[in-house]
Amino acid sequence: MGHATTYMKQVQEIAAQIDGDAIEAMVRELSALRERGGRLFVLGVGGSAANASHAVNDFRKLCGIETYAPTDNVSELTARTNDEGWETVFAGWLKISRLSADDAVFVFSVGGGNLERNVSVNLLHALELAKEVGAKILGVVGRDGGHTAKIGDEVVIVPTVDPNLVTPHTEAFQAVVWHCLVSHPDLQVQSTKW
Repeated sequence: MGHATTYMKQVQEIAAQIDGDAIEAMVRELSALRERGGRLFVLGVGGSAANASHAVNDFRKLCGIETYAPTDNVSELTARTNDEGWETVFAGWLKISRLSADDAVFVFSVGGGNLERNVSVNLLHALELAKEVGAKILGVVGRDGGHTAKIGDEVVIVPTVDPNLVTPHTEAFQAVVWHCLVSHPDLQVQSTKW
């Protein structure tokens, strides 16, 4: 069996194993966020940062939720990295944005962050700030979900079906899950053109 066939079979396995109840719980949380006038801050690095940018558009345009991604402002991101260090870029950005208990932080990450292994520490500092101020924590993460799954309020973990393909499957399913969210009848307020 070729790679493409194997990969697509794995996609089917993951789709069958995704926790639909966890997605529905996330819908309820996002609906409550919109109702209270809170903002959604989407965090990700690498491919997950690109997903964050796309998701910002969809949550704003289709769901009417005020949504931002700090990685969309490359000037501030690089200035903070240069002056303060990569580990605190998201927490610093969220502080200036006056993150509050009305808001939510939504993490897209392959591993969810791991302090012991010094992985995605920038996400960990942002999550610590979210906990301090009482903001909700949402996420779509892979592997075992890492720190995001441990402390998050509503987190979807993309099942691992092939340890060699965790990153592409997780980043692909971030898009599947957020598109499920923004097309959910309890969240979508604006129809798509196509």
